[in-house]
Amino acid sequence: MTPVRRIVLAVALGVHCVVLAAPWMATYEPTEQHRELAFAPPTRLHFFDASGRWHARPFVCAVAAAPDAVFRYREDCSQAYPVRAFVRRSVRVGFLTEQRLHVVGVDEPGHVFLLGTDEFGRDEFSRAIVGARVSLASAFGALVVSLALGVVLGSLAGYGSRLADVLVSGAIELVLALPWLYLLLAVRAALPLAMTPGQALLVVMALLGALGWARPARLVRAVVASVRTADYVTAARTAGASTPYIARRHLLPHLPIVLVPLALQMLPQFILAETTLSLFGLGVPEPAPTWGSLLASAQRPQILTGAWWLLTPAAGLIGVCVIYYSLARMLRPGPLVPRP
Repeated sequence: MTPVRRIVLAVALGVHCVVLAAPWMATYEPTEQHRELAFAPPTRLHFFDASGRWHARPFVCAVAAAPDAVFRYREDCSQAYPVRAFVRRSVRVGFLTEQRLHVVGVDEPGHVFLLGTDEFGRDEFSRAIVGARVSLASAFGALVVSLALGVVLGSLAGYGSRLADVLVSGAIELVLALPWLYLLLAVRAALPLAMTPGQALLVVMALLGALGWARPARLVRAVVASVRTADYVTAARTAGASTPYIARRHLLPHLPIVLVPLALQMLPQFILAETTLSLFGLGVPEPAPTWGSLLASAQRPQILTGAWWLLTPAAGLIGVCVIYYSLARMLRPGPLVPRP
């Protein structure tokens, strides 16, 4: 394995570990608001105090609003708060209060905003990694739906009767010819918008999966149609082997080598589609954060100069898409060799 491939795999593994551990990696709850610190810039980590003495553990200074400007803040390093690992913070859940563990944090009343805050004083870093979890979950759910439909319909077209092949192939060409992004927006807009985040997530998964089955179905049909004429498949059929046995023993083992690279190519498309839905207010609603809803709050022109840190989810979105496309390129299969 080349060093470049090792780096890509390491980065992909690190990103997924952070996303899976998002509730603990986040410095705050994604819905927690600090109204007095709206549009606060990323918190500076200090290693030297006011007297010039070096500290091995980084610390943050107290932040207060500047009296001469709106949404401008100044540091007061006379009040320093060391950054600690594995901090427990009290969080209100309904009428109850519970303790939750965070990997990094500072003691109250200090604040650490690694990527600043939004217009409600919510921590952008926490919302970005939790939003990545929601966006990736919707993409993986849609991928499962599309692959399941694609394998079933593609196998039916490749191994079934001539009529089944004509019907499924015609449906594939029709779906691929449609402007699926506009169709997705229209169908989602026609459905009820007043949903809980969980319900909206399931709807987005189902819609993306229902519109994304055509590519895997076409690929599965081509693989099954090429393998079904192999001598060992003909021999098994002549010997009286059942169709489920032939599919399990001779047809299905060929699919992972071509479906895995395709799945890695489809994941960024599903992520971008979910981001587009949330950007237009048709995806997972608040208070659940997604990359699309985070970017929706950064559309104002003044954000580019006054609160540039609200655009950081776009960098994460681009990075994740590049990672998946790089993995797909690494796993791209060669010529299909019949498997006896």
